[in-house]
Amino acid sequence: MNAKDIQTIEQAITMILGAIGEDPSREGLIETPKRIAKMYQEIFAGINADPKKHIKLFHEENHQEMVIVRAIPFYSMCEHHMLPFFGTADIAYIPTKKITGISKMARIIDTFAKRLQLQERLTSQVANFIMDNFDPQGVMVVVRAEHLCMSMRGVEKPGTSIVTSAVRGVFDSDSKTRNEALSLFKI
Repeated sequence: MNAKDIQTIEQAITMILGAIGEDPSREGLIETPKRIAKMYQEIFAGINADPKKHIKLFHEENHQEMVIVRAIPFYSMCEHHMLPFFGTADIAYIPTKKITGISKMARIIDTFAKRLQLQERLTSQVANFIMDNFDPQGVMVVVRAEHLCMSMRGVEKPGTSIVTSAVRGVFDSDSKTRNEALSLFKI
């Protein structure tokens, strides 16, 4: 976001504060539009970010066993209500001849999560990105999250967990491989 974008967000927040009946000039709220604009810079940093910048692949001819990264925490914003949803992502992939550093998986999740998002889309984007860029035999992504739009408004059911999955390649075609990954996700 550039300086003009920040200024526009500040103005919009000031208007929202007035519209809900608050006084944007009262002491506790004077800096709120600036704080929210800075927060938006952070939490929406993935909008124009390219997850490919996080890829570092290593050629590993002899490794074709399952690689699993479990419970990667993430935070995102629901595009329907602009309220947070947060949880963890589990990723399993079976390399063909390329592996990546484990921290790269967390960075890929963050890049896609730091956008206005739907959990279903986030799950598919991560799986598709890994398939398209790592050329594995298969990938499986399972995302578990709590959505504040369900917890604090609407049906008001805090603690409800939404689970989405995306399976590609051998995880889609071989139930034994898929079940092995699912059992390892629970360890």
